[in-house]
Amino acid sequence: MHSKGLNIIGVSLDKDKSKWKEAIAKDNLTWTQVSNLKFWEDPIAAQYKVQAIPATFILDASGKVVARDLRGPELRAKIFELLAKK
Repeated sequence: MHSKGLNIIGVSLDKDKSKWKEAIAKDNLTWTQVSNLKFWEDPIAAQYKVQAIPATFILDASGKVVARDLRGPELRAKIFELLAKK
């Protein structure tokens, strides 16, 4: 759905760069992946008040969080709803 405006960014709370890179390759993750390699001290995790992983956030075009921690059909439905508004 990237062509419709969906962008995914994975933020890892890993500490070990080689293990993080191995996991990206093993899971065949094709979207952007970032990590500060600071585990729970990660500034992105702090900014979004991540208390557990995995955590998901849907942001609108302005960067406002419009949903969080959705999974499966609920996540898919919210994404389709937001893309339909474009």
